Amino acid sequence: MTQDMLLANEEPSKSKETFLEKFCVLAKSSTGAALLDVIRQALEAPNVFVFGELLAEPSVLQLKDGPDSKHFETLNLFAYGTYKDYRAQPEKFIELTPAMQKKLQHLTIVSLAIKAKSIPYALLLSELEIDNVRHLEDIIIEAIYADIIHGKLFQNTRILEVDYAQGRDIPPGYTGQIVETLQAWVNSCDSVSNCIEMQIKYANAEKSKRLINKERVEQDLINLKKVLKSQTSDSDESMQIDTHGPGTSGGLGQSELRKKPSKLRNPRSAAVGLKFSK
Repeated sequence: MTQDMLLANEEPSKSKETFLEKFCVLAKSSTGAALLDVIRQALEAPNVFVFGELLAEPSVLQLKDGPDSKHFETLNLFAYGTYKDYRAQPEKFIELTPAMQKKLQHLTIVSLAIKAKSIPYALLLSELEIDNVRHLEDIIIEAIYADIIHGKLFQNTRILEVDYAQGRDIPPGYTGQIVETLQAWVNSCDSVSNCIEMQIKYANAEKSKRLINKERVEQDLINLKKVLKSQTSDSDESMQIDTHGPGTSGGLGQSELRKKPSKLRNPRSAAVGLKFSK
């Protein structure tokens, strides 16, 4: 046998309610022993795994407080209970045939699969009161081919991984609990939504602050660049004035000194015109 087995029933199956419908029709027109026989047939039928509709039939409800209450209790067990419930108080129910016991074990697997998608073999062995792993795997495979669960058996780790599980009948009064659970979930969602909304507002406020700070810093940088540019321009002009200053302050520049003629080019000619007196 392979270590892992991927199991799923690929054959199309009729609705489970369709199979139950014929038993509901029979129950409407049956009484006494005939009605009890209809109930036993429904419990043994290989394709019937929901029983709420049959339980709701007036003729079946009348059995609850009568001498045949065990049939009603057994039908109630298959609708809502588990194999351990049966083993805990077998005297409350009719004697189960092997086919009925196997179906109740299948329904117990469904109940476990609804609660958890990863089910250890140890839990299954305990809940189904089976002491043989091979027998357990056969029961699981039968449930899969009955199309009430889909999953994969991990034989090395001894775990059943469930991909799909058929729903079971909802007990009377359980609808109110479902409503309360859903309301609590809605309230929790509202609380989380409000918290997220507050976080979004805080984040947007922080974002606005950061944008304002960014704009202020950018403007400060622009102003600083303008100041630095202005100071650099003034410094350049000052250096140009210092370079040309001596030629404009009354002194003579080098070019002017070179161009100015000498006053005493020829001493002799300079002496002409001088008058001497005694």
